[in-house]
Amino acid sequence: MRTKAHVPYLFLMPAIVLFSVFTVYPIVYSFLLSFQTGAGGNMKYAGLANYRRLLEDSIFWKSLSNTFIILAVQVPVMLFLALVLASMLHSLVRGRAFFRISFFMPAVTALVSYSIIFSLMLAGDGLVNQLLEAVGLKAVPWLSHPVWAKAAIILALTWRWTGYNMMIYLAGMQNIPDSLYEAASIDGAGKIRQFFTITIPQLRPIILLTAILSTIGTLQLFDEPYTLTRGGPSDATLTIGMYLYQTGFRYFDFGYASTLAYVIVVLIAVLSFVQFRITGGKD
Repeated sequence: MRTKAHVPYLFLMPAIVLFSVFTVYPIVYSFLLSFQTGAGGNMKYAGLANYRRLLEDSIFWKSLSNTFIILAVQVPVMLFLALVLASMLHSLVRGRAFFRISFFMPAVTALVSYSIIFSLMLAGDGLVNQLLEAVGLKAVPWLSHPVWAKAAIILALTWRWTGYNMMIYLAGMQNIPDSLYEAASIDGAGKIRQFFTITIPQLRPIILLTAILSTIGTLQLFDEPYTLTRGGPSDATLTIGMYLYQTGFRYFDFGYASTLAYVIVVLIAVLSFVQFRITGGKD
């Protein structure tokens, strides 16, 4: 009997070993590394030196500011667009499958591939500026102006992830009873009123989920600024994820890079907690 009781653990052992080696160990080692300084394999214990350095690092604060600006603008706009599109497609009778696939396709596009396409489209002589000039407007310095460079990244992120979140909302809308909309229609509520008083409240847990996932993704943002702008111009699009990469793999300062990684972890935890409290996630 004792032998049989241990059989399930033998089957779980490969997964436990792999998880411990490739997940638990890197997390623990990275945490210990955040208290060390040095280059390459010559690391030595330095206490809180990396954390004190972080507080005085102007580039860190610049990258953090850039990340939060993108987060504050892109995530609410993207989630609202996803809600509107999901609501429209949910009530659409003909062509529903076609539009669902069309809006979801960007989510399965390779990150680097679509970033390169956007960099070509938003170049000084790219397709977007050619269209603007064709209708009598001035060309926009999408990738060479600090404000427009952020706008370019926000546009790229919104294009890619709106359809993904739309599909999540569509799945949630299928569980909303039609009787709620029928009762609202009888009481004289229009489509817009129903959207704000029925659809959004009923989807609150799902909206919370997508908000947290989008926040986590934006705080780890790397591919788009790296491919589109290389963090420029003048660090205007340097995100904290990109700064972490540069610190660790360009300057090989792994101790400070580990410190930046745990700052991101703390930010994700704090923002997730705030979103739970604001939206009433505890219910």
